[in-house]
Amino acid sequence: MNKFSRVRIDKYCYGIIIVLVSALIFLGQVGCRPAQKAEPGPKPPVAEKIKKELTANGQTRIDEYFWLRERENPKVLDYLKAENDYEKAVMKHTEPFQDALYKEIIGRIKQTDLSVPYKDNGYFYYTRFEEAKDYPLYCRKKGKLDAAEEVLLNGPLMAEGKSFFSIGGLSVSPDNKLCAYGVDTVSRRKYTLYFKILATGQVLPDEIATTTGSAAWASDNKTVFYTVKDDTTLRSYKIMQHVLGTPASADAEIYMEKDETYDVGVYLSRSKKYLIIDSGSTLSDESRFLEANNPNGKFKVIQPRQKDLKYSVEHFKDKFFIMTNDQAKNFRLMATPVTKTTKDNWTEVIPHRADVLLEDFAIFNNFLVLHERKMGLPQLRILTWADKSEHYLDFGEATYAAGLSTNPEFDTDVVRYRYASLTTPNSTFDYNMKSKQKTLLKQEEVLGGFDPKNYHAERLYAVAKDGVQVPISLVYRVGFEKNGQGPCLLYGYGSYGASSDPGFSSARLSLLDRGFVYAIAHIRGGQEMGRWWYEDGKLLKKKNTFTDFIACSEYLIAQKFTRPEKLFAMGGSAGGLLMGAVVNIRPDLFKGVVASVPWVDVVTTMLDSSVPLTTSEYDEWGNPNTKEYYDYMLSYSPYDNVEKKAYPAMLVTTGLQDSQVQYWEPAKWVAKLRAMKTDKNILLLVANMEAGHGGASGRFRRLKETALQFSFMLDLAGITK
Repeated sequence: MNKFSRVRIDKYCYGIIIVLVSALIFLGQVGCRPAQKAEPGPKPPVAEKIKKELTANGQTRIDEYFWLRERENPKVLDYLKAENDYEKAVMKHTEPFQDALYKEIIGRIKQTDLSVPYKDNGYFYYTRFEEAKDYPLYCRKKGKLDAAEEVLLNGPLMAEGKSFFSIGGLSVSPDNKLCAYGVDTVSRRKYTLYFKILATGQVLPDEIATTTGSAAWASDNKTVFYTVKDDTTLRSYKIMQHVLGTPASADAEIYMEKDETYDVGVYLSRSKKYLIIDSGSTLSDESRFLEANNPNGKFKVIQPRQKDLKYSVEHFKDKFFIMTNDQAKNFRLMATPVTKTTKDNWTEVIPHRADVLLEDFAIFNNFLVLHERKMGLPQLRILTWADKSEHYLDFGEATYAAGLSTNPEFDTDVVRYRYASLTTPNSTFDYNMKSKQKTLLKQEEVLGGFDPKNYHAERLYAVAKDGVQVPISLVYRVGFEKNGQGPCLLYGYGSYGASSDPGFSSARLSLLDRGFVYAIAHIRGGQEMGRWWYEDGKLLKKKNTFTDFIACSEYLIAQKFTRPEKLFAMGGSAGGLLMGAVVNIRPDLFKGVVASVPWVDVVTTMLDSSVPLTTSEYDEWGNPNTKEYYDYMLSYSPYDNVEKKAYPAMLVTTGLQDSQVQYWEPAKWVAKLRAMKTDKNILLLVANMEAGHGGASGRFRRLKETALQFSFMLDLAGITK
């Protein structure tokens, strides 16, 4: 139930998210030409310096590039375009290789593809891609898989003529006759809600702007509840009720979250019996519930908010099941009658364990499935209600990614889960909890002769400066020699408790097949090793995230996986903050760095409550209006700590419409680096003028960005084909 803010995905959206966010977790990477030489012929654009004094906590800072946040200023747009022109000129010699890489990457993708159908309320739902199309079709079949196909939403058709396109939540009414869905064509994650009659394809005149993109249906098939975003800060702050056939201006306000450190959303319980409003911040939650067959009733609070009390809610039969950190740092599972919901009525179902993090759960009539994490690795634990027996699934690999998939039905002995590893393509399994039989339903088909036996994965541990062991997952092609001569890409994130699980990427093969090692640093600030791992990398301990990444870099060099002249680093969003911090601390460790949509102007942003995400993240980073936090943030903020020294070659990306990290942060950072760095290494800024935080939309278009990023690194590594 965590909200990973600067890489945030609204959790209230429909369950089918076509793994496009993988650009930030790694698919957003991809070159040629011999190792880096002096700054090439084209001259980089120089941003005008305009002195701006910023005062807080009795201290004054000078920001010479503050003016770059003037989004409508023609000079700003011209500057961003000049940066794009410069990148094109510098990377022009790699364009044939970029094109070859792009064709190679998409050549591994099965273009006509189908997701695994799941059954819900009498229909099988799935998505499918057609040849050469960027966007999926959302489909269903009634009753059986060989029934006639019904297309709910035709993504390729809806996206025609649009430079950016994204479908948000998709939810079908209880009588299966209508669907609600959100559309964003700007990339600011402000979705317009639409409603469609499925039998005729008619889109109703009801249209609701500035939402999270999803809606929760009441049982009457005409009333929906949805979440409104603040137009400026983009905070999800209000729940509204809409009745089909009435104007949006007449919609009733159900709940407004007045505390600016909280976000709010609404969803239908898995049982479809209750509507639940969840209001949450970094450190506490508060949920309300209402019977779905009584849409005009009043929501009741389950447990009033308390400082440091996190909880999330699901319904089963006559109880609410509650996952909470109450007296349980790593969370435990509780149950309470729907008639007595406050904390004093909660009874323990699964106790807290100091060495195991409880991350998720799914309830069935005869079984309880827990998604846990131990020693950094996800586990699925199956418990039988009748005799309290239990067992774990055996995944059989040293490092991997696994989790619960879509499981809408209660009355079944089968749980669906997803699995992947650094060498195993994304897979969907059904597991019979009674017979203990696994059935592989689908594994991502990787074209072009891929064989997992050609690759080897390892899980290693680096020692941080304070003695803590930091896990590293890595993969390389069989035959790789650990002689310190090979290139290596080290990825890191380390914020918001988001664990960087080692999943599969067919695009990544383009690096591995050219001799690269790919490694993930499971650094503090994530949640791989438990809740304490997260808490040890936030607020006044944030620097542990950076020093952990440096320790992982040094370990890879010491173990002769690579050397500084061949080591590359990559991170996006809050992982871009990581990149900015480590190049300030140890620029000598890296040959090149890719920083995707990096959050680098920490202090200025966190002092500005009008910027999206600021107030909701005080408990993550600290409130700089308090001097202790101001001083600590200032000591690591990448933009504020740029110095006159040599930096590695860097490729920085941003999106003009970015809703999570405003475009001006990377732009200002690059401008300041250009003015101060003493080296002649390449520094490039790529500004997508039509997209936001996730980059270009569409499964193929975004891979153009991957090809560029790969070419940047391969060029520096002296790999030309």
